[in-house]
Amino acid sequence: MTSTAKRNTGQPTGPIADTRLRRLPERGSKDFDLACAIIDDARIAHVGFTLGGQPYVVPMAVARDDRHLFLHGSVVSRLMKNLAKGLPCCVTVTHLDGLVLARSAFHSSMNYRSVMVFGSATVVTDAGEKVRGLNVLTDQLLPGRRAELRESTRKELNATTLLRLPLEQFSVKTRDAPPDDPANETQVPIWAGVVPLTLKAGKPEAAPDMPAGIALPRYLKSR
Repeated sequence: MTSTAKRNTGQPTGPIADTRLRRLPERGSKDFDLACAIIDDARIAHVGFTLGGQPYVVPMAVARDDRHLFLHGSVVSRLMKNLAKGLPCCVTVTHLDGLVLARSAFHSSMNYRSVMVFGSATVVTDAGEKVRGLNVLTDQLLPGRRAELRESTRKELNATTLLRLPLEQFSVKTRDAPPDDPANETQVPIWAGVVPLTLKAGKPEAAPDMPAGIALPRYLKSR
């Protein structure tokens, strides 16, 4: 993937990742704003790391705060413990926007937006910043939700690790186009085109133990 390094201060944290895009480089981008837009549209990311020679990829909630990503998890999590020690990782966000149906399986593809962020995370230790970062994560999952919730207890905060990963080394790759069949196949009598795909919220389902009379919150009514 294309080499893209946006730094806020100093040099990138951790090893320098090889982010050159070798396959279909025209789909790559060095656009920091595009990387941010892809991340901001996400509710989940996959965090890759290697521990003891064994690769792992773990799905996690993710949120961006300016030029950093926030990740959180249990203080007893093996992932969080090792990332907190500076273990290099790769955070990947992918949106599947459509199935591209060509006239052959070989030329069929997908429309997508993806970004990979490389680096080493650090633990957020300041109490106020930790609360703010967890609030950022909460509102990323469902904007407006945080304002309605009770405050986190000290016990809950102590049980949670919040990590900050610099958005310094990253690689963007996207596709948004119709099928690219060879010219000598465009007249073959087979349907070709794009099937758009979207992630859509369904109708909210109330908890079975919720007291009667509690109205649906405003932030859910528009979904």
